[in-house]
Amino acid sequence: MLSGLVTYLDSVKARDPAARSRWEILLYPGVWALVFHRLAHWLFRGELYFLARVINHLARFLTAIDIHPGAVIGRNFFIDHGFTVIGESAEIGDDVTIYQSVTLGGTNPANGIPGKRHPTIGDGVIIGSGAQVLGPITVGARSRIGANAVVTRDVPEGATMIGIPARSTLVDAEQYQKDFVPYGTPCDETFDAGTQKLESLRNEVEELRRRLADLIAEKDNRKRDRA
Repeated sequence: MLSGLVTYLDSVKARDPAARSRWEILLYPGVWALVFHRLAHWLFRGELYFLARVINHLARFLTAIDIHPGAVIGRNFFIDHGFTVIGESAEIGDDVTIYQSVTLGGTNPANGIPGKRHPTIGDGVIIGSGAQVLGPITVGARSRIGANAVVTRDVPEGATMIGIPARSTLVDAEQYQKDFVPYGTPCDETFDAGTQKLESLRNEVEELRRRLADLIAEKDNRKRDRA
C-alpha cells in the first residue's frame, strides 16, 4: 500500500513542475478528492448510497472538487487545482490529468447507452482548464483536450481538440512524442489557431464594411438622380 502511494505521488510530481516534494503533494486538493472518492466509491458499490453521498459532500466542501461516488477512476489520476465536476457514469483510465474547472458531464441517456450519461476517458488523456466533455462519448487514449474546449463527440486516440465545438488540430510529431504536455496542448499551437481565427474574422469585418459603404454610396447616387 505504501509503495502504491509513493508511486502515485511520484506520478503527480512528474506532471507538476511546482511540486518540490511528496509531502507537498499530500496537501493538494486533487489528491484528497481522490482519497475521499476511493472510500465513497467503495461504499457506493456496497449499495450504501447515503454514506457514499455523505463522503462525497464532505470532499466537495473541503476540496471544491465534486466526484460522484459512482464514477470509475483508474490509477494515477491527477486533478491539478479544484472546481472540477465528474458525473456518476464517468469512466476514467490510468494516468489521466485534469486541470481546474473541468466538467465530465452528462446528456440525455436516450442519445447513448442506456444508463450511461457521462464520458469514458482513455489512458494518458490530458484535459485543459475549463474544458467541458459532455455525454456518453469516448475520449481516446493519449488524446488532449485544450482549455475551454467543448467536446460532444468521440475523440480519436492521440488527437488534440480545441475550440467550441471542439475540433481536431495537427500537432508536431516532436510534441506528440513527449511523455507529458502540460495544460493539454502546446501553447504555440493554441495561439496559432486563435490568431488565424482572429485574422479571418477581421477580414470578414473589413469585407462587410466595404459592402456597406458601396450600398450607402449607391443609395446616395439614386437620391441625386431623382433630385
